[in-house]
Amino acid sequence: MAVLPDAGEIPGAGLGADERKVSALLDRGDLVVLTGAGLSTACGIPDYRDREGRWKRVQPIDHQDFLRSAATRRRYWLRSFFGWPVVARAEPGIGHRALAHFESLDRVALVVTQNVDGLHQKAGSRDVLELHGALDKVVCLACDRRHSRALVQEWLDAANPGLAAAVPRAAPDGDADVAEALADGFHVPDCPACGGLLKPDVVFFGDSVPRPRVDAVMAAIDAAPGLLVIGSSLMVYSGFRFVEHARRQGRPVMAINQGRTRADHLLEAKVERDCGEFLHALRLREAPDIAAVPYHRRRLSGQA
Repeated sequence: MAVLPDAGEIPGAGLGADERKVSALLDRGDLVVLTGAGLSTACGIPDYRDREGRWKRVQPIDHQDFLRSAATRRRYWLRSFFGWPVVARAEPGIGHRALAHFESLDRVALVVTQNVDGLHQKAGSRDVLELHGALDKVVCLACDRRHSRALVQEWLDAANPGLAAAVPRAAPDGDADVAEALADGFHVPDCPACGGLLKPDVVFFGDSVPRPRVDAVMAAIDAAPGLLVIGSSLMVYSGFRFVEHARRQGRPVMAINQGRTRADHLLEAKVERDCGEFLHALRLREAPDIAAVPYHRRRLSGQA
């Protein structure tokens, strides 16, 4: 006689209604996932907003302010000098690793991330679209040459001896809380190739996400069975528009997020739990004999 598994080993057992819906959507495979800061907070990288979607701190640096003001650029690079090491040392959390696992089973077709920390790639995800760019690259605004952020950190350290001993409090996206007075004497290196201004290769507030990235996400949603939002309040339109697009295309949209999102009225299901812990729990619910088989083979064989 066959031995029945414990309830905890049965996918879906013990889950609430919305949790079962999210699990079922993920089981359909080839999903587009949109991730936000809530997935990286467990990795030591702070987020911007509280559970109600309100700013926890002053609004991040503005793109036009950075371009026109040398003082703004000094403040940015001073804060980044202390904030970047937090991002560079961060390791992916259980949520990042769960998504990489689901991708390996063909359940996730594309991870679209609003984060700039590179943790999805560190976790092993291959199909990642960084909507707002990547903090580990720096671009020259004059010659368009790219430099590694680690190398720029060495230039900043050499230009500002003695500052590295301070340990300010980390802030979101490689920022840090630093005494403003230090910015007056802070030296920012220029591009060694042409002398141009250096800027992190990310989309600042007030700037636009490059159109090819937006088009690529829209096309991926069109080809997917649904959209899953993870750890994002969607208060920024750069992410919210994908929820609107998915709904216009008749695709279900669900979310794993603690607190309010801008798209609550558009969601078919919402799981208000720590997103990393919930993804990890879904991964652990996999039956061992099925989890070992790639998902596309399971669908062909009827095991899914």
